Amino acid sequence: MRHPTGCHFALLLLLLPLSRGQDSGDGGSTCNRCDSRLSCNCSHGGFTRVPVVTERALTLDLSCNIISVVTGDDLAGHAPLRALDLHGNRLAAIHPSAFDSLWSLEELDLSDNRLAALHHQWFSKLAALQRLNLLSNPYSRLGSPAPFQGLVRLRRLAFGGPALEELRRGDLSGVTQLEEFTVHANNLARYESGALADIWPLGHVTLSLHAPFLTNLALASAVLADVTYPETPITLEDLHLIGNWSVQPFRDSARRRIRYLSFRNLSVSDEATVNLLVVLNGVPLTSLSMDGVTLTGEGRWEKANWTDHRSVDEFFIRDAVVLNVFRFVSFLQLRFLLQYPRKVSVINSEVFVMPCPTSQLLVNLQYLDLSDNLLTDLTLVETLCDDTETLKELRVLNISGNALKSLSTVSRLVTKFSKLTHLDISRTVYSSMPSSCPWPSTLRYLNISGAKLTTTTPCLPITLEVLDLSNNNLRGFTQRLPVLRELHLSGNKFLSLPPGQLFPSLQTLTIQLNTLNMFGHSDLQSFRRLENLQAGQNKFVCSCDFVNFLQSTLKGDGDVQLRDGEDSYVCDSPLYLQGEPVGRVHLSVVVCHRVVFVSVSCGLALFVGVLLGVLLWRLHVFWYLKMTWAWLKAKHSSRRRQKRRDVEGSEALLPFDAFVSYSERDASWVENFLVPELEEPSELDSGNPRTSRPLTLCLHKRDFLPGHWIVDNIMSAIERSRRTVFVLSENFVQSDWCRYELDFSHFWLFDGQAGGEAAILILLEPLSKDDVPKRFCKLRKLMSSTTYLEWPQEEERRAEFWRSLRKALRGGDEEDD
Repeated sequence: MRHPTGCHFALLLLLLPLSRGQDSGDGGSTCNRCDSRLSCNCSHGGFTRVPVVTERALTLDLSCNIISVVTGDDLAGHAPLRALDLHGNRLAAIHPSAFDSLWSLEELDLSDNRLAALHHQWFSKLAALQRLNLLSNPYSRLGSPAPFQGLVRLRRLAFGGPALEELRRGDLSGVTQLEEFTVHANNLARYESGALADIWPLGHVTLSLHAPFLTNLALASAVLADVTYPETPITLEDLHLIGNWSVQPFRDSARRRIRYLSFRNLSVSDEATVNLLVVLNGVPLTSLSMDGVTLTGEGRWEKANWTDHRSVDEFFIRDAVVLNVFRFVSFLQLRFLLQYPRKVSVINSEVFVMPCPTSQLLVNLQYLDLSDNLLTDLTLVETLCDDTETLKELRVLNISGNALKSLSTVSRLVTKFSKLTHLDISRTVYSSMPSSCPWPSTLRYLNISGAKLTTTTPCLPITLEVLDLSNNNLRGFTQRLPVLRELHLSGNKFLSLPPGQLFPSLQTLTIQLNTLNMFGHSDLQSFRRLENLQAGQNKFVCSCDFVNFLQSTLKGDGDVQLRDGEDSYVCDSPLYLQGEPVGRVHLSVVVCHRVVFVSVSCGLALFVGVLLGVLLWRLHVFWYLKMTWAWLKAKHSSRRRQKRRDVEGSEALLPFDAFVSYSERDASWVENFLVPELEEPSELDSGNPRTSRPLTLCLHKRDFLPGHWIVDNIMSAIERSRRTVFVLSENFVQSDWCRYELDFSHFWLFDGQAGGEAAILILLEPLSKDDVPKRFCKLRKLMSSTTYLEWPQEEERRAEFWRSLRKALRGGDEEDD
């Protein structure tokens, strides 16, 4: 019987309002759960009708909802859709043209619904359909005309359910060949011979014929006969074989030389087992499989020991239950069955031991699978006969999922198998490895995944080509394995890739679901032959180097291919990138090249600063700024002095007739000519006391107060002098001292604070205004607008020079002779 799926239980929860789909505004609902591959997973969404999704969707999963009807417009415009899953809903009605627009549809699943009839127009436009599942619907027949007429590319078909009662010739008209064919007809009452016979070639066939095998053997025989071909594997479900009569339908299959026979959910008695072996006597059956079998007898099958089953190559038994386990006899009487198979699997059947005598019957055995049973180290010793020579042809041994604890015991037991190449001891309770272990020299594949190992030792055989250590507690792996081609380390606690130098032949490495932060080109370069890498689902730190490396690797630029897809590589940090696929991360230059960016920025800022400084220096901006500051400061000092005078009620004293500004290199002229001439009485003018009065000059060298700021001295001297005399020469223009002195005096002189009286210019040597620095703009303007005195080189002209100078210094006080 078909077991209820999770959909049925989920429907109860989906009735809650919180699980409803989002309203789209037009009375329908919207599903936004579509990934980058245009696959929309809208299952378990509580939708009551087909939701609105992107028209570019390639796959649409609407399973396990509560949709009851598909209208003609629900899927309109979804021409690109290739897979549609509607199983597990409440579909009772589908409009005849509901699927007409799905020209590209390749897979359609309508199983587990309430379709009481199949309409041929549903599939008339689905020329590309390859898979169709109509199981578990309450229709009693396929209908007329034949519903699958136009499905010329159909390769996988499943139909039927508990209500299917009739199959007639022509029901499958148009179906010419199938790779998989499934018919659930547990309650089939009427079958027209040949209804399934026209399908050829026919791949794997699965039939559920519970009631026919119990009540209508002729019908069961007819169905089996129509689908039996030597190369067609047949699986029969939900059978209860009781006596001799219940196995009669297999006689037609035996005559057709069936080779592959499987049972699923089978209950069988001893009598039926014996008779089935008799029916299959001499048939070239190579594979006999039973998945979910209940043995109701005691295992007394020796009555069939005369039959010939030497062609049987494989016995497969899974989920076997023995009802009378304490009365069940030993398999020692089944030599006629056990001596031929090369492949035996007894899985999840509560086997705690296979006695050594039974193992010795398996003389041709090459493959033994005893996984998911109750074996222990002690019973494994009995099963593998310890030191006794047995299972000489064994090449593959799978004892995974058993309660094994000692790795040294397993290695010792398998050492005698000189042809053993594959050993699976995964999902055991191994927690440690011995320092060394014996192994057969032929061992190439070893699976110890799903154990509790924390470290590895040289116990691992160096002959390994494939090693699986997934889902342990390993933090590192340092054993050298020179011929290893595949290494699987997923589900551990690795912080980095293992050293590639240890595996010179490695081609495939899986290291997903670890604590790997990042890896780079240098890590992969250590692996000489690595081609395939799966390192996704780790906690990646998305640094610039890692992002750039991984993006180039995802594009296939390197020698190594990332086989687990771009979506497996997701950033865990930094926080603002958490959850972002690495392949879609874009980091700025500031983040990726911080040092270079800062260096370039600082260099550029320095260059701009230097360039600006040079430009400002060329434009004399610094001089103007310095002068402005000095002038403001001097003005402040001047105002304080003026306020002090105002408070005292006194006027500014002008003790000097002139402040003389000159170069230190011209001091000899000032001291030898200017000072004696102006500060001493003139004999020529002795008759005129006003013109013969000596003048007082302010010289920085002589009259500046020591200990005072130079600006205050200059401004004080200018304030206390009636005139300012500039002794101009080449030395004056080039002198730093004069430039410094003039820088602070020009602001006062040319700012109108000198009472509007012009400066007096004395040229010691020929000097044009162009020789004056451009920053002395007012001085240059003064030279253009003011008459200046030139120092004559001829002795006879000097008297006139001194007369003119005195007259200029005395201003309105000077009288003509």
